[in-house]
Amino acid sequence: MKTKIVFKILLVAVIFSTCSTAIYAEDIKPVRLLAPRTDGGKPLMQALKERRSAREFASRELAPQALSDMLWAACGINRPDSGGRTAPTAKNMQEIDIYVVKAEGVYLYDAGTNMLLPVLTGDIRELTGKQPFVKDAPVNLVFAADLSKMGNMPVRDAVALASTDTGFISENVYLYCASAGLATVVRGWVDKTVLAKAMKLRPGQRIILAQTVGYPKE
Repeated sequence: MKTKIVFKILLVAVIFSTCSTAIYAEDIKPVRLLAPRTDGGKPLMQALKERRSAREFASRELAPQALSDMLWAACGINRPDSGGRTAPTAKNMQEIDIYVVKAEGVYLYDAGTNMLLPVLTGDIRELTGKQPFVKDAPVNLVFAADLSKMGNMPVRDAVALASTDTGFISENVYLYCASAGLATVVRGWVDKTVLAKAMKLRPGQRIILAQTVGYPKE
């Protein structure tokens, strides 16, 4: 019993410290992701051969295992002893927050706990891009840079580095999708001001890119 109480207290602390960007709704809960599968899949050279952008997606929900595997590939922890990630960041600042926008609401991917932490309730998929397919695709990722993690460097330099780091992450998603038979496209055509307001991001956060993931349209 004591262990369960301690876990709940720690979970609440993690949510509020990590997701202080929004008002939390009670009708979506934290999601404990399945343990990512870190073996199998297609050989790297084959995944590179099949890597491509898609702009047509089936509307059906992404399977829980595929969602977990995809997020781990994007920027999960592959060296638990050091907290090292599958994608590099400048000076290991790990400044990119990955938001997962689904039909029921918005979550923040927490690699340390392998969980989706609730940010807000409601379907804002349509705001994640100006292309018509984003509103029906099961998952839209939003990559936001937390400039507070980047020291006192000029904002222009920080955004440039964060953009590079986002590129590493989005390419990991591409390669995972090529390996797993999923469809994806990274997107810059986003009204970032409107989206940031809807997501209740902090002033120190900057949206860099968005990326749609789902099953290929049949």
